[in-house]
Amino acid sequence: MAHSVALATLGLTKPNQIQRPKISIAAREVDLLEWKGDILAVGVTEKDMVRDKNSMFQNFILQKLDSKLGGLLSEASSEEDFSGKSGQSVVLRLPGLGFKRIGLVGLGSAGSSTVAYRTLGETIAASVKSAQASSVAVALASAEGLSVESKLSAASAMATGIVLGTFEDNRFKLEPKTPTLKSVEILGLGTGPEIEKKLKYAEVVSSGAIFGKELVNAPANVLTPGVLAEEVKKIASLYSDVLTATILDVEQCKELKMGCFLGVAAASENPSYFIHLCYKPTSGSVKTKLALLGKGITFDSGGYNLKVGANSSIELMKKDMAGAAVVFGAAKALGQIKPAGVEVHFIVPACENMISGTGMRPGDILTASNGKRVEVTDTDAEGRLVLADALVYACKLGVEKIVDLATLTGACITALGQSVAGVFTPSEDLAKEVFEAADVGGEKFWRMPLEESYWETMKSSVADMINAGSLDGDAITASLFMKQFVDEEVEWLHIDMGGPVWDYKKNIATGFGITTMVEWVLKHSS
Repeated sequence: MAHSVALATLGLTKPNQIQRPKISIAAREVDLLEWKGDILAVGVTEKDMVRDKNSMFQNFILQKLDSKLGGLLSEASSEEDFSGKSGQSVVLRLPGLGFKRIGLVGLGSAGSSTVAYRTLGETIAASVKSAQASSVAVALASAEGLSVESKLSAASAMATGIVLGTFEDNRFKLEPKTPTLKSVEILGLGTGPEIEKKLKYAEVVSSGAIFGKELVNAPANVLTPGVLAEEVKKIASLYSDVLTATILDVEQCKELKMGCFLGVAAASENPSYFIHLCYKPTSGSVKTKLALLGKGITFDSGGYNLKVGANSSIELMKKDMAGAAVVFGAAKALGQIKPAGVEVHFIVPACENMISGTGMRPGDILTASNGKRVEVTDTDAEGRLVLADALVYACKLGVEKIVDLATLTGACITALGQSVAGVFTPSEDLAKEVFEAADVGGEKFWRMPLEESYWETMKSSVADMINAGSLDGDAITASLFMKQFVDEEVEWLHIDMGGPVWDYKKNIATGFGITTMVEWVLKHSS
């Protein structure tokens, strides 16, 4: 973040003020053997690693490098069983050359997708951090087979992967490490204004993703709903020519009759806020109005249906505002890009789901801002409640399309694992738009069924609906619940992303979803 997270009082924890060096990203046309720097990384597919009967590379670039290195590349890749699979790498330290290290990094069988190139960048980033390198150059062994557009996309995706992969959130360590990487050069994929524009775009979107990662990583005693609101005000101030912030407090939410949001918020001593950030272009007419909604539960205890047991992951429930992080990370990027012809509303109901004598109880009936009444059968199914009022609010703004993002159900993680987000929508056109944006953004989504017959299980004998039924098909019934709060003329799509927003091995946020949402908005720009 270009600015520090504001201070909450619990535990006296202050985030360190870390000055991150700006990473220069540029494209050059230079002979690989002439490049000077710390690490020269070459992306290779499994096909590039094919050898002749003498165990020599058939790929021209690899032949050239291996010849200069006296066969060391061929020997090392054989010894380490490197075959060019995605995520594989082999790195050699080389004295006496312009570059200190050379690495082969796997792209997989095809290597033509944005996901593959972004993964390549992330793999290179691991080597950069291990070597504490300050400069890295990236080339592809088979770049000559790519179209001009494919080269641009590959360059952008690799740069994004490297920048995000080398980012470390050290704000809460006593002695934070100073980041070492200062420059990234993309070799052999062209030069000129088009590729420079692509690399600048990668830099901007990465800044939004890093902002989102910092929001999710911040502990709940630092990132309260009030602090999140202050962060949004800072974003609006930074890009005040296109962004304006409206922050509604509890009393204002009462005036708007947001009973579902206020019911979830009732137990917490930290004040809750309904956050609305609006993007409007500086000039020209607006042809499309969009809304991005994010679940903003800064800590989720589960309420009276308390998260208990070894598998409850209550210690990770600071990440229950990852939907909000996507929304505001995208807003930060779009504030810099300034797309024309599109108006975007970024909406987040921000609160904690806690336990107290004033809190929401199982069996309570809440009245949403559209008048519908909800019987609370599970206080730990709170995300859909706060988003219900947010969906009603967004529809009243006259938007044509809404995408909401939430760490909503464990059922979706069980179904799709930790790398893929679930997509629920009755709109074929909107689904197509988001999946096309995801392909460009290099993120993984999967269309899930919105089985209307399951709604029968969500009916209440004393209210209009319950907020949670059987665990069977819970991701579907949660989506059907939120559909009840969307006007029929508004296209709506829900993203359940509890798995991919968090790296469960490294125990850090991933920034997932931000690049896709930026791409989706830009598709509507004139």
